Amino acid sequence: MAPPAATHSQPPGHPTFLGRRISPLAARRLASFRANRRGFWALWLFLALFLVSLFAEFVANDRPFLVKYDGAYYWPVFADYPESTFGGFLPHTDYRDPSVADEIKAKGWMVWPLIPYSYDTINFDLGRPAPAPPSAANWLGTDDQGRDVVARLIYGFRISVLFGLTLTLASSVIGIAAGAVQGYFGGLVDLFFQRFIEIWSGLPVLYLLIILASVVEPNFWWLLSLMLLFSWMALVGVVRAEFLRARNFDYVRAARALGVGDTVIMVRHVLPNAMVATLTFMPFILNGSITTLTSLDFLGFGLPPGSASLGELLSQGKANLQAPWLGLTAFATLALMLSLLIFVGEAVRDAFDPRKTVR
Repeated sequence: MAPPAATHSQPPGHPTFLGRRISPLAARRLASFRANRRGFWALWLFLALFLVSLFAEFVANDRPFLVKYDGAYYWPVFADYPESTFGGFLPHTDYRDPSVADEIKAKGWMVWPLIPYSYDTINFDLGRPAPAPPSAANWLGTDDQGRDVVARLIYGFRISVLFGLTLTLASSVIGIAAGAVQGYFGGLVDLFFQRFIEIWSGLPVLYLLIILASVVEPNFWWLLSLMLLFSWMALVGVVRAEFLRARNFDYVRAARALGVGDTVIMVRHVLPNAMVATLTFMPFILNGSITTLTSLDFLGFGLPPGSASLGELLSQGKANLQAPWLGLTAFATLALMLSLLIFVGEAVRDAFDPRKTVR
């Protein structure tokens, strides 16, 4: 009788996540995170909204997905085609132009996104001065330039989250490195570094950002660099405290006695313990990054004019009190985004809190 075929299944009772084996400690933390139902479902809802915004061009766009014209297929959402491709003569194609649309329909068809407007598309068929109230064509109305509010919310959500994530990751790397050096070496390094942070953190950050942003026309990366000058300090104190606590542990002293280098000790032995406190702070840092960007956009010192911005939409709502849909929709979107991140942050904090760990 032939022996049974070998299988690669995990041993009974061994914790797994997404088909991979995880440590019992990680399994307990994952169970604690799931036990916080509000934070667990907030994470899924935030990821769903972020996924929709990542593919905003397929949800809200003034270009069709697919065009069939004269037996050939075209993908305007991915490539630019001159109007001469569809019987015209202009170097660029406006697919919403009635003459272009009629020409394409005569020899083929077009498949449009759910919302036939991009964040910068102006609707010239409002029939009334902008901002226009919600209608069948513009579900949440238009802004004061005739641009669709839903499209601007979707694109604004994406740029806010991407900006916040990029700033959070970059500032976390700098803050963790600075806190690690300060806490591990201590002494004069810690003393001088702490005095520098006290002076640097005492500067009026928002006013400096406004002044620096007014010197040049800001863009995504320029604004990110300006905010990175100050945002890295959020984690320094936490990481410094963890390294100060762990630098005299027995396993650190043993590693030094064996001749292990300081860099290896910091990265391999001490940093994993400091990352526990760091991870609990990251959702709140992301929250603060998004809030700062929105504040700068609201004041007119943020992203370039015309960019899809929640802060700019809030500013329009303040300037157009007769159009309450502008301020209310922007406020609701921002409040939902920040609330979800706070709920996720609370769940992550509970997951790493040993007093609340589910066993």
